Amino acid sequence: MSTFRVAILDMYNNFPNEGMRCIRQLLRRAEVSNQVNFAIDTFNVRANTELPGLEYDIYISSGGPGSPLPSSEAWELPYFQFIDALFAHNKVAERKKHLLLICHSFQLVSRHLSIGEVSKRKSTSFGVLPVHLTGPGHNDPVFAQLPEPFFAVDSRDYQLTDLQPARLTELGIEVLCLEKERPHIPLARAIMALRFSDEVVGTQFHPEADGEGMLRYMLTDERKQQVVTAYGEDKYHEMVRLLSDPTTIELTESIIVPTFLRRALAELGEPVLA
Repeated sequence: MSTFRVAILDMYNNFPNEGMRCIRQLLRRAEVSNQVNFAIDTFNVRANTELPGLEYDIYISSGGPGSPLPSSEAWELPYFQFIDALFAHNKVAERKKHLLLICHSFQLVSRHLSIGEVSKRKSTSFGVLPVHLTGPGHNDPVFAQLPEPFFAVDSRDYQLTDLQPARLTELGIEVLCLEKERPHIPLARAIMALRFSDEVVGTQFHPEADGEGMLRYMLTDERKQQVVTAYGEDKYHEMVRLLSDPTTIELTESIIVPTFLRRALAELGEPVLA
């Protein structure tokens, strides 16, 4: 059985989270469905300034708390050096590196590439929310199987808006998804997913979110009280209802990350022996 090397870039800064569990769960499932082995290493980027090299086949850079705006934290420059090295490698190498950017990572890389405005939202976007596909999104190899709209777990205080068309054209970046329409609110719609290149895709939502696991988590007394206190009883019951629906988060979870991994494996072919 073939073995492929996978690097998880943990951007949670040691904060408790469900994202890392969900990523590892999807990798385990992908091993079975694709009949491969994954040799997985995890890099605690923000807490320990740990970064992988380019010896891995597949990279997943996670979501995380806090601000994606410029800082002087020790991990930031090495993280962007890694991102630049991966893109540079893919421009010249026959065997490409595949990268999935999730939420916080998506915002960081979007800022680093100067493709639009990454800014703090007027209020937190939180819940199970509809996401709308663009024309390129309908035809994208990862997103094409999703309905219009599809539902995703959204949890962010920051957003990418106001894209620079000339910069997108220069870099060959395509917009795949937008946040829900809000005609009564005179604010720009956030960009919810981008294809940065054939091998690199990113989402501003959480495609790894596990509907069943999140529902179990939401039904705990502690989490219920947190959500009700922060967002109100109606928001809590709406989230529970949508998480219970197999056509929402469960569907999204079953398509985006598994398709990204399956496509990466197909393009990588046989692993290179160390």
